[in-house]
Amino acid sequence: MIWQYLIIVVVLIFISLIVIKMRRKDFHIEINKLIQCLGGKDNIIDSQINLSRLKVTLKDTSIVDKDGIQKLGAKGIVEIDNELKIILGPNSKQLKKYMSDLK
Repeated sequence: MIWQYLIIVVVLIFISLIVIKMRRKDFHIEINKLIQCLGGKDNIIDSQINLSRLKVTLKDTSIVDKDGIQKLGAKGIVEIDNELKIILGPNSKQLKKYMSDLK
């Protein structure tokens, strides 16, 4: 009887690991899409992280694809002068890390 419960628990853990792996985002692909939406790597002057927000200083904000950024999962975008504050949630730290590696 205990073996049956043990097998059920192992199967449930295995299934949950598969589901978690499938839901995990590929940040390399996502950061490339984000950079394209921001007007390319040459348009980005600086980027900073503040909790769940990614603050990006840009050369030209008119070429930014805000709808594309929203489709990537941004909860909101605030534009002030040549800066964009993008609310990304808990993934913003990882995206900032990959963005820093590209420069």
